[in-house]
Amino acid sequence: MDHCVLAIDTATQTASIALYDGERVHSEETWRSERNHTVELMPSLVRLLDRQGVSPRELTGVVVALGPGFFTGLRIGLSVAKGLALALKVPLVGVPTLDALAYAQTGQSLPLYAVVQAGRGRVCTACYRWKGGQWRRATDYRITTLTELCRQVEEPTLFCGEIEAEGVRCLRENLGRRAVVASPASCLRRAGYLAELGWQRLKRGQADDPATLSPIYLHHPKN
Repeated sequence: MDHCVLAIDTATQTASIALYDGERVHSEETWRSERNHTVELMPSLVRLLDRQGVSPRELTGVVVALGPGFFTGLRIGLSVAKGLALALKVPLVGVPTLDALAYAQTGQSLPLYAVVQAGRGRVCTACYRWKGGQWRRATDYRITTLTELCRQVEEPTLFCGEIEAEGVRCLRENLGRRAVVASPASCLRRAGYLAELGWQRLKRGQADDPATLSPIYLHHPKN
């Protein structure tokens, strides 16, 4: 592979890595981690590269999920991504977690809320609208609850991401037919999409400074 980027997402308990060359996803691994990213990430990266016979020295870029998400997971993913980019002297690109979730929802015209779990019954979310052939974020990233979020939804809306069965019930009880919930497969956060978004930025000559790139942390607003 002449050009190949490695994508890393450890923003939440859903962890995912992928190898992408601008034309196809050569390998991808997605799993649920019980807060064991420290132990699991490096062996998974080694397996991913070995399966494709790719040496780390052949990588031409690293893409990493910036959050929002869990503090520990974000710190681990970003530390590994920065270390690889610096050691290999390749560009590093950070992509917001929710942007990658929205990017995967093609062929939709409804407004979209991408969601990841924030713990203690809270979620991190942002609203997106389809304009000019792509999803454009219409709100800030924020932390809230699904019940609070429902109070602001006045039209049929697509929800995707980390939405547990209880969350699906909450959406449907509060919004009825206005709540369109993506299928479980469409809700899965995959590093292949993260890699594609990062690749697009790299092709535009946009890269981040490893020294200053930082994760997106959200805090619950005080009443």
